[in-house]
Amino acid sequence: MHTEKETIETSPDILIVAENPADVAAREALLDRAMGPKRRKKSSEKLRRGRRPSEGLALIARTEEGSLVGTVRLWDVRLGEGGPTALLLGPLAVDPSAKGAGIGSALMRQAIAEAGRLGHRAILLVGDAPYYARFGFTTEKTGQLSMPGPYERDRFLALELVPGALDDAKGVLKAAGRKLGASVRKSDSAFGKSDVATDSVSTSFGRPAGRVAL
Repeated sequence: MHTEKETIETSPDILIVAENPADVAAREALLDRAMGPKRRKKSSEKLRRGRRPSEGLALIARTEEGSLVGTVRLWDVRLGEGGPTALLLGPLAVDPSAKGAGIGSALMRQAIAEAGRLGHRAILLVGDAPYYARFGFTTEKTGQLSMPGPYERDRFLALELVPGALDDAKGVLKAAGRKLGASVRKSDSAFGKSDVATDSVSTSFGRPAGRVAL
């Protein structure tokens, strides 16, 4: 396994790197600031709760001083009963103090590129259609799919990494990722949530380290 971590340049002092366990508290605090406490009540949380992110797909944006200013994670889901697997992206969040620097776009581009490199075929998300359209997400392939809870259909979007990957996809999305272990769950008590602070992984990218300008 390669141990070098890929970095993506967003501005002179922001890098995109793999999340590691030491980042959990800062990541959760950022999500609370950016999204508020109601974030845990969203339909997407039903697919993330008690699961780890897809291997290699938990990313953060960090300043050179070490502050965590952005996060995105992708999760393994199954499309309907016995259907194919895909990824569910989210949440994508940037610290309010760092908005406007291109951090969200950089996180998205790296997440999509890494998902493709790892062999995934499609990514789904629930989010702002005009924003995610710039990355290729549309409602075109989600008409026969649904989330396991309330959601706005015009915000349910998909991107095929492999053309035709969602042609026959139908049904309700189901969690398909790696479950959290009991020993890991026990460590969550300090956070007050069984699904918080345990779903990060220390991940190495498979390509040599490098920088990509926005």
